[in-house]
Amino acid sequence: MSTLQYLLDGFAVAFQWHNLLFAFFGVLIGTAVGVLPGIGPMSGVALLIPVTATLTNGLEPSAAATSAIILLAGVYYGAMYGGSTTSILLNTPGESSSVVTALDGYQLAKQGKAGSALSIAAIGSFAAGIFSLIGLTLLAQPLSNVALSFGPADYFSLMLLGLCAVSGLAGKSLTKALIMTVLGLFLGTIGIDVVSGVARFTFDLPILYSGIEFLTVAVGLFALGEVFKTILENDSTDAPIAKIGRILPSKQELKQSAGPIARGSLLGFFIGVLPGAGATLASFFSYITEKKLSKHPEKFGQGAIEGVAAPESANNAASGGAMIPLLTLGIPGSGTTAILLGAFIMYNIQPGPLLFSDHPDVAWGVIASMFIGNVMLLILNLPLVKVFAKIISVPVKYLLPIIVAISFFGVYAVSFSTFDLFLLLGCGVLGYLFAKHDYPVAPLVLSLVLGPMIENNMRRALTISNGDFTVFLTEPLSLIFLIIAALWMLIPVILKKRGKKVIVNEEG
Repeated sequence: MSTLQYLLDGFAVAFQWHNLLFAFFGVLIGTAVGVLPGIGPMSGVALLIPVTATLTNGLEPSAAATSAIILLAGVYYGAMYGGSTTSILLNTPGESSSVVTALDGYQLAKQGKAGSALSIAAIGSFAAGIFSLIGLTLLAQPLSNVALSFGPADYFSLMLLGLCAVSGLAGKSLTKALIMTVLGLFLGTIGIDVVSGVARFTFDLPILYSGIEFLTVAVGLFALGEVFKTILENDSTDAPIAKIGRILPSKQELKQSAGPIARGSLLGFFIGVLPGAGATLASFFSYITEKKLSKHPEKFGQGAIEGVAAPESANNAASGGAMIPLLTLGIPGSGTTAILLGAFIMYNIQPGPLLFSDHPDVAWGVIASMFIGNVMLLILNLPLVKVFAKIISVPVKYLLPIIVAISFFGVYAVSFSTFDLFLLLGCGVLGYLFAKHDYPVAPLVLSLVLGPMIENNMRRALTISNGDFTVFLTEPLSLIFLIIAALWMLIPVILKKRGKKVIVNEEG
């Protein structure tokens, strides 16, 4: 069957009325998540996993997984759209990938051009989103076919590369990122070992035999951690909000933005495909590129429309690109895709090369829904941008109790365990302390998800090789992945020792 036929079948799934509703509410909530400062896509997706589990209750397992992932993916790329609103109107980015947008976006807003900046951000996001989805459609099947030839040793090294990539670029300190990675791997070992049947770190507590629930840890660290941070540090903003004025951009602004949107889409897509790089680095690099290419670089930082078009296109293209390693190889390239991987596993569906042959309805249904979701976002964002802007002024005293209630009810609805509620509270406190002391939590969640898979593939590789550890070095692909992983960790250290500045991925 051709890729086009698979995609058409995916549209047949995505156009089912309930999936259209899931896509609509996903992008709507995602835009709101992006608009609200502090609640990033990771917190939004983690918070909504238990809600989707309740909403899809009663559907067939694969249909439930498709609908849930459609909603959660909608939150992910919807947040990229919404993040620009607060950057432009308030000079406070809703999420880390929109930090660069604030440089020129807020200056444009002060000049009375907030409407033009917001609409260029929406048009750029739409164009980049569609571009990255075409790339995803064309590359998904060939890449998954290549990945089918991978052996256990190759998978072990590839997952190790994914872990090193995210840890190497997350947060300001490599040591702290590695501590969090090891902590996540340790948490992943708790429970009954499926091969030997030995209880590990359970302290004879039956509740721990099935291991630590990924969902509880993710919701606690991201959502509750953010709540504690807002309460304890009074982390809310009272800055004046700029007026929006005329929404549609002028012909001159559209002409000036066309090149940056095209370059930002291309750059963002390829950066997004790299594990660990993510939307934040994509937006940063595209801004730097446009400034270097511009005939008037002095205008950047003073209100250049190219300074809004390029990073906003890049961060959307990166979110589409980041779905490629997740769907085809089963390797999440960022914190948010790690949470999406956890959601897939919750529905007993393993992303990776077999996803496209075993569950084509899920894989292609999600990809097709992202095309529909991007059109919905453009329709929602252009005329309703003034309505979304009002979300910024929602007082935190109304927002925080809602987040706490969804966290507790959501986790209990999935696990029916009071132990998980205490664990959620503990993870929330830890999430606040980690954020306060600059310990990135994305490597912890990623290693918690990848840890059991890494262990499983390592055991299979060692069983095949009769316990010979050199199998990881004698398999050519495995060796290449291990060398890249080592370089990924060593190059930032060498650059820092030489006094060079290393860019970090704040998404972690």
